[in-house]
Amino acid sequence: ERERERLVGARHREFVGYLFTMADKACRIRTRKFITNRLMQRKQFVIDVLHPGRPNVPKSEIIEKIAKMYDVKDPEGIIVFGFRTQFGGGKTTGFGLIYDSVVAAKKFEHKYRLARVNLFNHERKSRKQIKERKNRAKKLRGGKKAALTTKK
Repeated sequence: ERERERLVGARHREFVGYLFTMADKACRIRTRKFITNRLMQRKQFVIDVLHPGRPNVPKSEIIEKIAKMYDVKDPEGIIVFGFRTQFGGGKTTGFGLIYDSVVAAKKFEHKYRLARVNLFNHERKSRKQIKERKNRAKKLRGGKKAALTTKK
């Protein structure tokens, strides 16, 4: 706990890190460029994952550890993405967002990212259905066309 206070106090939460062990392989998670974005109701930061001896670390594990680091009540409000492993392995860098609530996440986050964490369900339609509706709409004008395109 004392080490965490030392790390958190240094330069406005510029560096926060923990050492986590899973099975026999350790992984260290650090956050940097930490910003509190009040307008989007979230905290955002760059995540560095040091994982020597492991090919990679699952996002679910990273989310779990970030929830523990920042004392997040609902881990569903955490979204991590954009991870790239450095050549040679051992270090991965990505981006993380911690929303104040799941409602805020649903309001501001992209639909495809929400779908990745099962907060949004895409309604899938076949290509043929989409094309048939488009071609039917070409033949109509005015209110009838608007009614056809808004109907789902």
